Amino acid sequence: MTAPKAKQVPHEHITHGDHRFDPYHWLRDKENPEVISYIEEENRYAEAQLSDVSGFKDNLYEELIGRLKKDDSSAPYEMGGYHYYSRFTEEGEYPIFCRKEGSLDQEEEIILDVNKLAQGKAFCQVGSLSISPDRKMLVYAVDFVGRRIFQLYVKNIETGEILEGPIESGTANVVWAEDNQTLFYSVKDLQTLRPYAIKKHRLGSPQEQDVQVFEEKDDTYYVYVGKTRSKQYLMISSQATLSSEVRFISSHEVDADFKVIIPRERKHEYSVAHHGDFFYVLSNEKATNFKVMKLPISKSGKENWEEFIPHREGVLLEDIDVFKDHYVLSERQDGLTYIRIKNWDQEKDEFLEFDDPAYTASVDHNPNFDTQKLRYNYESLTTPATVYEIELGSMERVILKQQEVIGDFDPAKYTSERIFAKAEDGTMIPISLVRHIETDLDGTAPLLQYGYGSYGITVDPYFSSSRLSLLDRGFVFAIAHIRGSSTMGRAWYDNGKLLNKKNTFKDFISCGRHLIGEKYGSPDKLYAMGGSAGGLLMGAVINMAPNLYKGIISAVPFVDVVSTMLDDSIPLTTNEYDEWGNPNDPVFYDYIKSYSPYDNIEAKAYPPMLVLSGLHDSQVQYWEPTKWVARLREMKTDNNVLLLHTNMDAGHGGASGRYEAYKEVALKYVFLLKLAGITA
Repeated sequence: MTAPKAKQVPHEHITHGDHRFDPYHWLRDKENPEVISYIEEENRYAEAQLSDVSGFKDNLYEELIGRLKKDDSSAPYEMGGYHYYSRFTEEGEYPIFCRKEGSLDQEEEIILDVNKLAQGKAFCQVGSLSISPDRKMLVYAVDFVGRRIFQLYVKNIETGEILEGPIESGTANVVWAEDNQTLFYSVKDLQTLRPYAIKKHRLGSPQEQDVQVFEEKDDTYYVYVGKTRSKQYLMISSQATLSSEVRFISSHEVDADFKVIIPRERKHEYSVAHHGDFFYVLSNEKATNFKVMKLPISKSGKENWEEFIPHREGVLLEDIDVFKDHYVLSERQDGLTYIRIKNWDQEKDEFLEFDDPAYTASVDHNPNFDTQKLRYNYESLTTPATVYEIELGSMERVILKQQEVIGDFDPAKYTSERIFAKAEDGTMIPISLVRHIETDLDGTAPLLQYGYGSYGITVDPYFSSSRLSLLDRGFVFAIAHIRGSSTMGRAWYDNGKLLNKKNTFKDFISCGRHLIGEKYGSPDKLYAMGGSAGGLLMGAVINMAPNLYKGIISAVPFVDVVSTMLDDSIPLTTNEYDEWGNPNDPVFYDYIKSYSPYDNIEAKAYPPMLVLSGLHDSQVQYWEPTKWVARLREMKTDNNVLLLHTNMDAGHGGASGRYEAYKEVALKYVFLLKLAGITA
């Protein structure tokens, strides 16, 4: 097949007197049959271009799922006299949620079988499950399209009867009050997909009678509802990128008016936990890396709080988990996470110990307030995901669950390390690497470099059984911990957003050059991958350094940044002005335009590329990657392969079924391996 060529229809954007021409603007109309026809043609073209390795792709898929424990189950946790867990059957695409009363020796009770829910559906995602305080009912949220628009259902667990639903909330955010009769849920604007209000639903009453208890008028804020671990308070949280406001009522007084804890202020972010007569406020007020303040529940406002944990210049305080006798701090220092356990009388202050040079560690789901045990997660580039439980008094720990890798996997066959690359401005950027021990670092290995670098989200070194298919074929895998994440503290994020955003892209390029210079990989086999905001990274990098990478995988890429941030009718825009800048301001318009991948395509050679998209994507609208590929085809001067594959039944996260998801992984890997000359 010859490469598809999208037709051009004249369209002009004029902003601040600046003219931008967009001949592919028409691709935004999903109802236009021509649009769907073009996308389907791109899918056929991608399939044809990889037809010579289709058998290899099928074998890769079988290899990937061959490492899975097909009938796997989660580590059970106890709550309210029941042990809850999820499990898969060997052939099941989706989990089955279960519980056992009293002990794990008792008869299993199925709460929700998502496989049955998904019958006849191309897509099915259960967004949340919440058990009523009396343990008799379940509320769950389900999306059958992939656009993250959910419906709520209430189910009698004992009889299996659906008592309520669909409740049209749009979100998966729902919580029970302690009366077992009242649900609070957030409501989503179905055009912008902004959660903008909280409603209260009484079981047995029609949805039309649901009471709106709060509406967020500021369209830069999203609104959510939750419950403290103590179960004593319901919290409504309004969240913008850089600002927060939390209000509360007793979870036993469902008709009370919500009271504000700390009134919102520009650039003040905070979250709230409860213990005894106090709220504990994780705040960045005059504290770049956050502090914890103690505030009496009977009072509100900063004038009534006092310092509990001070701000520390070199330590990012990421979270505080509060329990009856202990509290747990998640801290980040020098790019690594630490879990710190303290008790309220300050006698205990201990850190959990981790062995790898780089790793991922996090506090797990711990629903019980009155407990002497803590669950936490740990994994590294060579250590499969592990759930530990530690006794908070003796600090003795046990492994509750470790991801089982079927086959001859031996962690001793792989080695990981952490190195640093110097950025353009002299900043040292951490890189986490993993390879097979037999892969020589002599400058000949194929190397895949991954990055994200936005929203302050840190991609810590994580284990992937799929990745073994690359490592066993001689690949080196590297995660570049670039600015825009919070790897090295909050300033690391601040220096990679807004008018500092280009640092993110430059850091990634510097990491790639360093890896080649130190012979971790071959200059002819250096590849890069990123998704969503990491797809923006890919788009910016190939414009800035088109010859550095010899292959690019860009998944659901945010690449039409100017047009998207000027359009407040589509999802995410208004909430993200503090991340990218508001281009209605000429200063931000000019800066965003200077790096926006779609607006900076030139007539030059670009590397081979695989671009992945989802037709129902709620985060990055399908037309962004579609338009981007169309313009690249028009402008690029090389003969390198450019493929666009759109999942016609999914959204931002790709396929919903566990086996279907691995087909997308196989597609990525076969593209990379073919570029590297590896076809078996």
